[in-house]
Amino acid sequence: MPTDRSSPALLTLHAVRLLGFADTPRVAARYRLDTTRTASLLEDFRAGGWVTRSEFAGTGGWSLTDSGRAEDERLLADELSASGGRAVVARVHASFVPLNARFQQAVTRWQLRPVGGNAFAANDHTDFRWDDRVIASLRSVGRRLGALEDDVTQVLPRFSGYAARYDAAIARVVAGQHQWVDGVGTDSCHLVWFQLHEDLLATLGLERGAGR
Repeated sequence: MPTDRSSPALLTLHAVRLLGFADTPRVAARYRLDTTRTASLLEDFRAGGWVTRSEFAGTGGWSLTDSGRAEDERLLADELSASGGRAVVARVHASFVPLNARFQQAVTRWQLRPVGGNAFAANDHTDFRWDDRVIASLRSVGRRLGALEDDVTQVLPRFSGYAARYDAAIARVVAGQHQWVDGVGTDSCHLVWFQLHEDLLATLGLERGAGR
């Protein structure tokens, strides 16, 4: 994963943002950083009030504070400005928006399958043709990620890897491991997609919302 234009400090802080809550090895693994160096940076960030460490259900991890989110956005803005690639990232984001709508529709169809008069009936995955159509939609939008990634990594190499991760998740889905569509705790299609969306928005300084 080429990340040569991003500093370890930016990558560490941004990894915490993308992961939401993660222990030190997972933070380091997100961008293939040295674990010892990552641990040191996280302690520095905690001292600066940018991250906090907490325990939940026996699991410890890091998360961003409000000031850490602001610092992450400042670092991202500086990096984007230095890269001269704002127009490229904005164009990739504009292309991603309609794909995101299609992806969200596909995930909704994966989770819900109207039965009778109940439009919100949970999909019990007994209608294989329904599920196959949903998987085909997920594969279709996934095929577009490679070209978008190729464009954005020309200016920000840290975006590398999303398409491969999505493809790996889809391969598991096709093999019958359906939890890889939207499962929690796995590098599922939904998790990869969510992180890419968050990455684009954060890089451009945008908030989540309609049309974004």
